[in-house]
Amino acid sequence: MKRHFTPASAVPALVSMAGVTLFAVLFLHAETQSAVMGLTLGAAVALYLLARFGWNALAAASFAGHGRSAQASVLAGVLIITAVFYDQHFPLLMLASVLLYIVVCLGLNLQFGYAGVVNFAGAAFFGIGCYTSAVLTNHTALPHLAVVLVGGLMAAGIGSLLILPVLRTYGHYAALVTIAFGILFRVFLEVNDALGGPQGIKVPGMEILGWKLNDGLQFGEIEISFYANYVLLALAMAAVAFTLVRRLERSWIGLNLDAVRLDETACAAFGIDVARWKITAFTLGNFLAGLAGAVYAMMTGFVAPNSFTFGDSLILVSIVILGGIGNPWGLSVAAAIVLMLPEKLQFIQEYRLLLYAVLVILILLFRPGGLMPRQVRNYLPGWKP
Repeated sequence: MKRHFTPASAVPALVSMAGVTLFAVLFLHAETQSAVMGLTLGAAVALYLLARFGWNALAAASFAGHGRSAQASVLAGVLIITAVFYDQHFPLLMLASVLLYIVVCLGLNLQFGYAGVVNFAGAAFFGIGCYTSAVLTNHTALPHLAVVLVGGLMAAGIGSLLILPVLRTYGHYAALVTIAFGILFRVFLEVNDALGGPQGIKVPGMEILGWKLNDGLQFGEIEISFYANYVLLALAMAAVAFTLVRRLERSWIGLNLDAVRLDETACAAFGIDVARWKITAFTLGNFLAGLAGAVYAMMTGFVAPNSFTFGDSLILVSIVILGGIGNPWGLSVAAAIVLMLPEKLQFIQEYRLLLYAVLVILILLFRPGGLMPRQVRNYLPGWKP
């Protein structure tokens, strides 16, 4: 039966996004550990009570039924947060980082959530984009927009080579192939003096058509942090990547990817080229990771091998699992939680991996589908916005 959505049914999504925006402003503004802990515990209690009264399911249905309104509310929320912290570097840096990590995790979602291709080397492909950006900006006069594109293509190209042994293995063995690649990538960076070795390499700030993103904006006596430029760029990238992933999910391409994930033997029996769709998902996912990495390097101004460890890859995987495998909305929420919470709670900085492990275990035990489980596929011919 086809469901009909009215304008009133969009209210839960809009109200939820307004609440999330308010909480994000308060959370980023909190400076003491006690305030951060209080807000975190308060949010956990509020989410529990809302779930008990059925609000979470209502909001999830509202987001699913009003995709464009929900996306517009998210864009408005990010812009409001940017306006509130317009002159503060740290909150805007965190916000831009979350948006870029969302782009990376959307790529992992294509691989892991749709096609069932396990990738524990997400940080390595992110790093490929970063180092491609560093080398090209330091040694060539290539326009920075082209540098970002080359970063994505380089990650996709190297990923297309890695997919060959992945296709010849299954399950845990395929995961081991990606783990080995991630470790080899870091070792290669550490021993390669041309790439700065273990000390890393500096990266110039991004410039687009004469507009230097590392220069702050001045309007009279009001000075805006230069990280606001990267927030807007990262927001645009996340919006495009999100739209692309959603379109692929709702198309016949997404239908083939779902079929490959669920039963490869049945797919082969019905004439579906399993290898073709795995290669498509793996290559496109790595392309998104490379794009985000190229921008991230120019935003932070420095890259080093320690930023692309196996632990960082596990963080990316934990974001996908925590948010809900196959759900782009869920991983967006999880990225904000996983990246912002440790930064605000300084005393757990050394125990971040322990925190992520505990979160993943709790999710698997009490909510196996993640914070926002992916709904059962409802395939209809044509694209549904």
